This record gives sequence, structure tokens and C-alpha cells, in this order.
Amino acid sequence: MIRIVAILCCISVLAGCADFSMLSAPGASGVPSARENRESRQVIELIAYTQRVAALQAEEQQRELNASTQLLSKDRGAYGRVRLALLLALPGTAFNDDTRAAGLLDSLAGGGAYESPPGPMQQFAGLLHAQISERLREQRRTAQLKEQLEALKAVERNIIEREQARPR
Repeated sequence: MIRIVAILCCISVLAGCADFSMLSAPGASGVPSARENRESRQVIELIAYTQRVAALQAEEQQRELNASTQLLSKDRGAYGRVRLALLLALPGTAFNDDTRAAGLLDSLAGGGAYESPPGPMQQFAGLLHAQISERLREQRRTAQLKEQLEALKAVERNIIEREQARPR
């Protein structure tokens, strides 16, 4: 019994010291600030929200897109921008718009736009922006390759037509 009480006292003393260290060194490395904790929770919420929306039917997804658009029109903050960008970047939806999603994230992912070092929301926005930008580059490259293939097919057709039209 005495050991249990002694252990509980040691734990409470250590917990108390941890609280005092947070008060005495705000923003110290290794100690997340209240803003970082809030943003970390928001990032986790956004990921869970996106997974939930991805599993919905098309009309429910459209309702969520409308709600996110309205949220962004009321508050142009990072949370609303990332939320709408995540929805716009969802593959396989009728409203997929990677260009618009990347545009929403440009200012957040701009590296040092707000503070140094960037917070969790800005880091997540940067990651999302990089992935969307890469997908856009791949889409442009695919379109370019298709155009080149069509041009080669046209050249091939012209060669075949010329050979067939040539007298033998």
C-alpha cells in the first residue's frame, strides 16, 4: 500500500514538473504549442472526413462539396481551403478539379507564407499541393503523348495512302 502511494506521488510530481516546463518554455522544441495541437487535430479530422466522403454516394458527395464551398465562402482560412481542396482532388468524382484544388493550396504551400517553421496544417497543405501538382503534370504529359501518338498515326495513314495511290 505504501509503495502504491509512493508511486502515485512520484507520478504526480513528474506530471506537475511537466506542466511547469510547458509554462516556462512556450514554443520550446519538442513541446507542441496549442496552435500545433489544434492544427494536428484538424489535419486528422480532415483525413477522416475525406475518407468518409469518398465512401458516399455521388449526390451525398455533391452535398458535402456544396457545404465545403459555403464554409470557404464564410471563412477563407487554411482549414476551409484544405477541406475543399481535398474534396476537389478526390479521384472518381463528378466534380474532380485538380487545377482548382491546387489553386486553393498555392498560398498555403508557398513555403514560409505564414510563419517559420510551418505548422501541421501548412505542412499537410504542402504535401497535398505537391501530390496534386504531380498528378496535373502526369495528366499534361499523358495528353502530350496522346497528341504525339495521333500525329504518328496520321503520318502512317498518309504513307499508306500514298503507297496505295502509287501505280504499280
